[in-house]
This record gives sequence, C-alpha cells and structure tokens, in this order.
Amino acid sequence: MRPLEGITVVSLEHAIAAPFATRQLADLGARVIKVERPGAGDFARGYDERVHGLSSHFVWCNRSKESLELDLKSEAGLEALRRLVGKADVLVENLAPGATRRMGFDYESLKDTHPALIVCDISGYGQDGPHRDRKAYDLLIQSESGFLSVTGTPDEMAKAGCSIADIAAGMYAYSNILAALIERGRTGLGRHIDVSMLEAMAEWMSFPMYYAFDGAPQAPRVGAAHATIYPYGPFPTRDGEVMLGIQNEREWLAFCEHVLRDPAVAVDPRFVPNSRRSENRVDLAAIIAGVFDALSRTEVLERLDSAKIANASVNDMAGLWAHPQLAARARWVEVETAAGPIPALLPPGQRNARMDAVPAIGQHTAAILAELGLSDA
Repeated sequence: MRPLEGITVVSLEHAIAAPFATRQLADLGARVIKVERPGAGDFARGYDERVHGLSSHFVWCNRSKESLELDLKSEAGLEALRRLVGKADVLVENLAPGATRRMGFDYESLKDTHPALIVCDISGYGQDGPHRDRKAYDLLIQSESGFLSVTGTPDEMAKAGCSIADIAAGMYAYSNILAALIERGRTGLGRHIDVSMLEAMAEWMSFPMYYAFDGAPQAPRVGAAHATIYPYGPFPTRDGEVMLGIQNEREWLAFCEHVLRDPAVAVDPRFVPNSRRSENRVDLAAIIAGVFDALSRTEVLERLDSAKIANASVNDMAGLWAHPQLAARARWVEVETAAGPIPALLPPGQRNARMDAVPAIGQHTAAILAELGLSDA
C-alpha cells in the first residue's frame, strides 16, 4: 500500500507549480483529479511537442492523474466541482489570486461546510500584500527574488535552465500538504496553506542573502564557479574540462599535494583559508592552469580520485539520459501516454511509486461525472 492511497486531491491547476506538487502526491498513491478547461485544457499542454508530439513540461508533471473537463463559468461546471470538493481531502489551486473566492471555493467559503478539507493556494506573491495581483511567471520570480543577480557571469545575468521558482513553490506546497494531512490525523481538521513562489525562492536564496547581511556586498556572478568557495567549479585541461570542488582545509592540502603536486601552495598566505582563496582566485587559477594545461582530462580525474577530491562529469542532456548510475539503480520505468509509452524516472527515494499514464484532455470526464451522479451531456 502506498502512503497516500485513499486520499483524494482535486486540483484547479495549470503550468508547473501546482501540477508538480500534485504529481508528487499522485506518486505516493493519492487520487489526483485535474480540472481542465474544455477543449484546450492546461495551457502547458501546448508549450512544445518534443515527446512524441506531447509537451515536455506536461508529461513531466501530470502522470498518474485523472483529467476532468469542467466549464467553471457554467452552473453545471460549478455544481460538479462542488460535489467533487465534497468528496475530497485536499483542494489545490494556482489560479489568479481571488479566482477561487469569486467561485466560492476559497478556504473561508469552504471551512465551515468541509472542516476536514485542506486547501492549498499557490501563487506568485501570496493571497494578500501589495503584490498579490501581479502576474508571476517563473522567470519573473527568478528576477524578483534576486536569483538573477547572483547567477550568470560578471557581464551577463542568466536564468536557471529549469523552472526553479515553480519547482520551489511546488515542493513547499507538497511538503505542507503532507504536514497538514498528518495534523488532520490528530485533530480531524483541515487547514489553509498559502504558498508563494517569491517566498519559496527567498528561502532558497537565504545563503546569498546572509552573505550580504547588514549591507555587506553580495556574492558576485561567477558563471559555473562557486561565488564564495574556491577552487570549486569547471577547470580546463589539455583536452576538456573537469568539474571539481574543495570544501575544507583537509581537501585543500590533499589537492595541493596530490593533484597540483606542489605542497608549498597549500601554505601560501594568499590561499589560506578559503576566504583568501576566493579573494585571490585569479592568482590561484593561474597556478592550477599551469598544471592542468599539461595534463589530459583523464589524467586530472585520476589525480583527483586518488586524492579523494570530489569531481564530476560536465554532462549535457544526452549524458543524463544515458547516465550509468541511473541505469544501475533501476531508476527508469515506462509510463503510458496518448502517444505511446515514454521513459520516466522514479521519484527520488521511492521504488514503489505510482507511475500511471499521462492523461489525455478530459479522458476521465464521463467516469468522474457519473461517479458524482451527473451527466457529461
């Protein structure tokens, strides 16, 4: 039995943040009913056609769900949603702030008639405050949260290569819902959860915020290197790059002795402790380059491994698809879609996750409405 079997989640969701949160719940066995607009459905279905004609974002976030088409501008659609919510344990939504209140599906409207219901709102800035009504997409929150100010090169900022603000909000929604279900097991009562993308990213930005504490200069943008730890990042060799990281003084000594093979560098006052190495990284980079430029990538990796210095391959997406560790740990399974089976990764930490099909638009409408005693005519 999976942990959330018997739990029903109704989600008024689109894009990434809420669908990512509810997919985690489905992975654990919850029944997730995804309410979609008639015809078009979740607009993330149309982001691209990279997976046998289906959207890469959509297949990632929406397996193991049931798709229910409802026109929430009609009384019939609202009545179906009322009956559905009456049977639900959790209601999740990431519509525009105030939209569920206008329809009568906000927490305040539901708490008296459905006291055990957990209601989770996901938005850009939260359900109140001066920014409540601002539109919020992932890149905009990366900007608003200061993420872009510390990501990129000295000459140009860079966004994250994945929807990091949506993912952050989705994961906080997921963990808060799990906590609320545990709490409800003790009290019998549901509660309201208000997750904002800005607050999720602000939490994840706490290290650079504290680094800039009390008006101190913030960490510079340093590309793929670490802003405050050095050496930590990509370094060229004679025939390619290696990625390595030094985390402490013990590793620094081993790096100098076994990789650079120059123990004198380890006690050079320019480079002890880490804060000095970071301040004088141009000088230290020149010393490292003087060694690495004469060595092949394989030779450098052998030295790093022998010194027990952390290192990694600089993979692209093809390299990640083919990663031997994922294969060795049997992390790949197949899930069904309307376009045929596709590979999917088991969720981290799970081996018995629910890995059912990615639904077509409205695939479960007739069955769900019949279950509610309604017709889809």
